[in-house]
Amino acid sequence: MKTEILKCPKCLEYTLNKKCKECNTDALTPKPAKFSLEDRYGPYRRLSKKQ
Repeated sequence: MKTEILKCPKCLEYTLNKKCKECNTDALTPKPAKFSLEDRYGPYRRLSKKQ
């Protein structure tokens, strides 16, 4: 079983559980997406950040 550290986007607490114990929100991975030179959706993502 693979264990990874997750972060609650609401209260910004780190946890090993899928749900935050403090606010019962789904915890997300704090890692950025993997970089790829062949990113097909990069132009769309950069465009949405500008808007």
